[in-house]
Amino acid sequence: MSDKANIQAKIQTLESQLKQWAQEYYENDAPSVEDARYDQTYAELQALAQEHPELIADDSITKQVGGARLKNDLPKVNHPVPMLSLGDVFSIDELQEWMTTAQKQVTTPLTYNAELKIDGLAISLIYEAGKLIQASTRGDGTIGEDVTANVLQIEEIPQTLTEPISVEVRGEVYMNKANFVALNQQREHDGLATFANPRNAAAGSLRQLDPAVTKARKLSAFLYQAVNPIDQLGVQTQSDLLSRFTQLGLPTNHENAVVQTQSEALDYINQADHQRDALTYGIDGIVFKINDLALQAEYGNTIKVPRWAIAYKFAPEEAETVVHDITWTVGRTGAVTPTAIMDPVQLAGTTVSRASLHNPDYLQAKDIRIGDTVLLHKAGDIIPEISEVVLGKRPEASEPYQIPTLCPACEQELVHVDGEVVLRCINPLCPAQIQESITHFASRQAMNIDGLGPKIVTQLLEHNLVHEVSDLYRLSLDDLEGLDKFGAVSANNLVLAIANSKQNSVERLLFGLGIRNVGAKVAKLISAQFGSLPAIAQASADEIAAIPGIGLVIGHSIAQYFATAQAQDLLNDFENLGVNMSYLSGTPVQTDTALSGKKVVITGKLTAMTRPEMTEWLESQGATVTNSVSKKTDILIAGEDAGSKLTKAQELGIEIWSEDQLRANMEQ
Repeated sequence: MSDKANIQAKIQTLESQLKQWAQEYYENDAPSVEDARYDQTYAELQALAQEHPELIADDSITKQVGGARLKNDLPKVNHPVPMLSLGDVFSIDELQEWMTTAQKQVTTPLTYNAELKIDGLAISLIYEAGKLIQASTRGDGTIGEDVTANVLQIEEIPQTLTEPISVEVRGEVYMNKANFVALNQQREHDGLATFANPRNAAAGSLRQLDPAVTKARKLSAFLYQAVNPIDQLGVQTQSDLLSRFTQLGLPTNHENAVVQTQSEALDYINQADHQRDALTYGIDGIVFKINDLALQAEYGNTIKVPRWAIAYKFAPEEAETVVHDITWTVGRTGAVTPTAIMDPVQLAGTTVSRASLHNPDYLQAKDIRIGDTVLLHKAGDIIPEISEVVLGKRPEASEPYQIPTLCPACEQELVHVDGEVVLRCINPLCPAQIQESITHFASRQAMNIDGLGPKIVTQLLEHNLVHEVSDLYRLSLDDLEGLDKFGAVSANNLVLAIANSKQNSVERLLFGLGIRNVGAKVAKLISAQFGSLPAIAQASADEIAAIPGIGLVIGHSIAQYFATAQAQDLLNDFENLGVNMSYLSGTPVQTDTALSGKKVVITGKLTAMTRPEMTEWLESQGATVTNSVSKKTDILIAGEDAGSKLTKAQELGIEIWSEDQLRANMEQ
């Protein structure tokens, strides 16, 4: 084979691999490789494309922007001004070369606006006379998806600007670290596949066909670009554009800085890299933009990227360690999840010795084996994840890891349910599932049975005292006093706590049943609407979905659950045992307090009460408690060690209360 034929074959191999990875990343929101590996492979193809342009096809991935248009039911949107990707550099030398090349085109010294590169999903917003009329994703750069209904669920994005102007603005929708962790914990709890990183979680949430799901995912946004900003917004520089956005009520990242020299750019990079772990959101680099907007227009774009901006990508922080075991955990819904147990290593400021392997397909695709030396990184700066196996250090006697066929808890056969990547135990009597179900049922947001934690649930199961959640209400003092470290006082306290839980309002019971997609807030909305658990059990999916903020996904989950004979038997059992199944409205919401109609955010460590207790009291006073600070926020309640939310509130001039100030209002 000739050298040219070898190069052609190499290009085709790289194209095929990159297109597969791009589909997984952009369309499926389920990447199989890390960003650094994709970037490295893309750079290899790009170098070949520059050396041999005659061998590059018109549909080459090097000529495409973003991902392909999704084949879903979301309406399509044309972008008259294309939404471009950014060019990437991976070293200081490459950044300096780009800055030097940019400077050669003008005689006066250039300045650059340096901005944190948010790990999110590109979004375009069109406002007419100050009203948001359309939101769309980037798609392939020229055609994206209409996600207006979903963007309206993102609290930080205003539906009305502070001025009645018409403008198209662009930026990123992202999911902050805390919400990403909470979402994955809930998905794991519900037996669903977890998201690989916050970017894919944000993309999957924004592309939902059910806006209620998007709302529950608690997305955030930063905006940083406008189409025709000089004429429409009257600004001359990128830094002024961000200030103008703030005036209009649009969310912006305040960590930007104007730099001129390469030394100043390096200082900004080092500072951002040092503070990276402390940020509440994920970043994967720094974007440098020529600050002068007129010069941006003069420099123009290539077919794929702007010439006036570049993204400096952080090198992934990795640590080398050895896998000593792979354990399998059975969740409440029967999902069986593998976890790698490794030698402890320091990574991004924490000690890591465990990493989720997500599902059998992931484990086999990575070909991770016991005894392997692996490279570990934190996906989205949060989740410990194995990047790759160091094959050169693989033991000679190594053998491929065998995926279990039997449940580790009950030894029943494991199955792949159609359409799912997780391995699942479908035995309804599996002790691991029962334990997780009972523990969830007793948890604080469910039936709130004080003193009934996982260790006690384990003892109850081992002594055959309970087999399902309703059996808790059959426990006696004699049953409990026979357990390890249980005396008369502790037994009496637990029996009393179980008895008291019978009087809970039904939303706690509904949440405690552990129905997929039904969180505590959803359970309260549905319970308030239908009034009782029997009424909910008899409702159709469409009737449930008709409740504002619910939708068909949740409607189907509830209807399917109550259609089973097991669920109907459980309802009868609860009724016979005297468990309340009606909605109790509790303290009526007051409408004439100092907090009525106020939007309140809570941050920091609380000492006087728990966050749920504070939220409940604020809502009883007519306030709306939200998770993120924006110009719409009226009050921030700051506990100890308050971080970025406090800083943002101070910058926006939002009223800030201490816990003492809140208590003073409670006592009035």
